[in-house]
Amino acid sequence: MDIRVLSPSFAVSPQIHAHDIEAIKEAGFAHIICNRPIYESALGDQPDDIRAAAEAAGLTFADNPVVSGQLTMENIEAQVEQGKTLAYCASGTRSAIVWALSQAGKQPTQSIIDTLADAGFPMPQLAGQIEALAQA
Repeated sequence: MDIRVLSPSFAVSPQIHAHDIEAIKEAGFAHIICNRPIYESALGDQPDDIRAAAEAAGLTFADNPVVSGQLTMENIEAQVEQGKTLAYCASGTRSAIVWALSQAGKQPTQSIIDTLADAGFPMPQLAGQIEALAQA
């Protein structure tokens, strides 16, 4: 697994697998968010498969499919931390973007951009969107 920390209570990862759940739990995560649409996931890695493994381990799970190029406000609003949270998608990038946009107005834009870059997601081009959401 390639877990990248964005805050003390939020991290992102590329696709996780059911056999990763115990390690995720041991790392202190209590909640998992799937930002990957079902049609992108291989058999055995679909949201319901991960949900079943997570819930069996005592973790909570939310399915928040983010379709590439079609991010919605509903996606942003659903990116809610519930304890220590791990969000995943194909590469971790979409999950990082949704997190960044969900932080608009909660922390300075440059701090969000710097956090993304420090985690390996350099996206200074998001600054304008983050600012616009902070103003809304």
